[in-house]
Amino acid sequence: MSLSTKIKLVVTGDDFGYCPRRDLGIVDCFRAGGVSSVSLLVNGSSAAGAADLAQRYNIPIGLHANLSEGIPVSAELRQKSSLVNSEGVFLGKMGIRKALALGQLSMPEVRQELQAQVSLFRELTGQTPQHMDGHQHVHILPRIREEFAQVLHENGIHYTRLPVELGLHRCDWIPEERMVFNRAVQEDALNSVGIFKSYGLRWPDLYIGLSTMGKHMSTHNIQRAIEYGILSLHSSLSPGHSTQSSICMTIELMTHPGYPSMPQEGGCGEGPDDFSQSRDRLHELEILRDPSLHSYYNNNNVHLCSFKDL
Repeated sequence: MSLSTKIKLVVTGDDFGYCPRRDLGIVDCFRAGGVSSVSLLVNGSSAAGAADLAQRYNIPIGLHANLSEGIPVSAELRQKSSLVNSEGVFLGKMGIRKALALGQLSMPEVRQELQAQVSLFRELTGQTPQHMDGHQHVHILPRIREEFAQVLHENGIHYTRLPVELGLHRCDWIPEERMVFNRAVQEDALNSVGIFKSYGLRWPDLYIGLSTMGKHMSTHNIQRAIEYGILSLHSSLSPGHSTQSSICMTIELMTHPGYPSMPQEGGCGEGPDDFSQSRDRLHELEILRDPSLHSYYNNNNVHLCSFKDL
């Protein structure tokens, strides 16, 4: 990486509001300089408490739009809608994708729920989200991305997440089943670019997170992803290119730190899933607080910031 390249790095702690233990871990990570922004699940069991924590510790906060896990915010949609099963619960990470492929989702209902979540975010925090992304990447799914972009535009939310990670194809440590999902995410993200741009949405120059989740997070892997991304962007610039992006580049690192959820504690209306109860959450917390990672940032012109600082 060129030492002349200044890097603005947004380290986002996702799933804020999922449970008190996850929230406490994210706050501890923020106070240690490990994350610089959080994404709030407003239908999470501890969303109100998380919003209070963000205010108490002055944590930059955005909205983690959720259409796949737990119970809708819109009371009307809990009774009977295309977004939920017979128990009034969202269809799940793969269930929503299957229903979408079969043409079974109502886009007006998608829009209604997204708007309800923005409204609840404002009620809980007293502010408009600094950014808005999607839990389990639902915001870039076909047809949903149009509704998502329009809701952001109408609510004055300018930043979102575009989960395209350069160099992901080189990550041979990721299991093939996970890579199949990651490739689909990247394809959906690339197909969202034109729509997001048409609504004036913005996102950092680079995204990292698919290759560094859970046990795969390490100082080495974060460093590798940053440097490969920077080199790839530089090589794509024409000779003599001198735009601001060649001097200062922006990156979002998606993370999921926290103290692991306890059984029956937390979730979005169904209790915590295996992902949240996993010790991988603690592993991410420890890596993000690791002095060696912070030394890497300091020695390579990497400055942590929030979306409002981009």
